[in-house]
Amino acid sequence: MSDTANGQQSPGIPVNAAPPAGDRPQLMRNDPFSQPAYTDSFYDAVGGHETFVKLIDVFYDGVAGDPLLRPMYPEEDLGPAKRRFLMFLEQYWGGPTTYSQERGHPRLRMRHMPFRVTPEAKDRWLFHMRAAVDSLQLPALYEGTLWDYMERAALTMVNSPSPAQP
Repeated sequence: MSDTANGQQSPGIPVNAAPPAGDRPQLMRNDPFSQPAYTDSFYDAVGGHETFVKLIDVFYDGVAGDPLLRPMYPEEDLGPAKRRFLMFLEQYWGGPTTYSQERGHPRLRMRHMPFRVTPEAKDRWLFHMRAAVDSLQLPALYEGTLWDYMERAALTMVNSPSPAQP
């Protein structure tokens, strides 16, 4: 505010003055949004490449032994799928743009259409992803942001109904 406690205008500060170019106005004392770290990407804030490698490794360790999900990965070795998913997540969260450079637009639903993704498959995928996200031990804000995305992404990949019950 430009007014002092006694109702007088502070000397040298015009009323409604804009902050200097390039500066963010401080919204409150110790405002984290006006600090330089706020401009970091989510990717950098959570630890960058090493964090996403751990996420992918833990996730695919679960997928490798899952009888419902493993058949959806046609390659004998999960390495290529791990690399694609790593590149995608890194780019999505503000890291290197290798995914787009190598594969173009993600087109996630189109790329998953050849696979029968049922609500049960989504639940198994989320089960393994939950273990992977938990393994990162991120601060609550980052964990919640990452998990929210994973839940929404998994839901959008469902393209088939549950199998009929006899």
